[in-house]
Amino acid sequence: MDIDHVMLGLVGKTRTVSNNDLSIIIPTHNESENLPVLLGSISRELGTLCHYEVVVVDDNSSDGTREVLSYLNGTYENVRVVARPRKMGISSALLDGFMASNGRFLAVIDADLQHPPEVLPKMFKEVINGADLVIASRYEDGGRVEGWSPWRRMVSRVATYMAHCIPQAKRTKDPLSGCFVFKRDAVDIKRLDGIGCKLLLEVLAKGTSRRVVDVPYVFRSRSRGNSKLDLSEYLNFLRLLSKLLWADT
Repeated sequence: MDIDHVMLGLVGKTRTVSNNDLSIIIPTHNESENLPVLLGSISRELGTLCHYEVVVVDDNSSDGTREVLSYLNGTYENVRVVARPRKMGISSALLDGFMASNGRFLAVIDADLQHPPEVLPKMFKEVINGADLVIASRYEDGGRVEGWSPWRRMVSRVATYMAHCIPQAKRTKDPLSGCFVFKRDAVDIKRLDGIGCKLLLEVLAKGTSRRVVDVPYVFRSRSRGNSKLDLSEYLNFLRLLSKLLWADT
């Protein structure tokens, strides 16, 4: 994806990350309350395990998110920011983050704390041990979802069933997860379209991952801020699914 439409900037002093390290991509839109907790948790979980950078892709937040990031970089010194001019979507934010990052390994995690940072070390160890793509799975043995209504659970299960119509998606129990880690060379990022918020489905369908591993985790209820999931995202999922199915025919 071309990132000419964004302003790429560094927040404070940024530690150099080599191509053997981990880049964690976090899309944000009005997540100033969650970021201090999230970055603190990531630091505790990964601080002694590996060198890493955090690339935050912010869609013109109006709640002081960028100011919070500037402050936090003074503490962690490894936070980079891709500042975008408007709300442009989660998957496209991730693609811009991939293009702006330096690591050999790329991780995706939401800023809303529904993905626990504690799962990142387990996922990173799997890619170090040879996995090409590691997925935080709600549906692997030991995983579960907290706080969902019966309706939301049913919608998720139906969407997962639909996603499994893509042959490559059957390699995981949770092809719509929003938290995953992969080797950069296992995916040609320029081939990804970035439609909606289910980028993993594209990574599975268009990537060259030989070994895919599920790691169970508990999907938490959002404690701060507002959910970004709305009708348009459901429609985008159907659009993406149709495009991938058409490509397979």
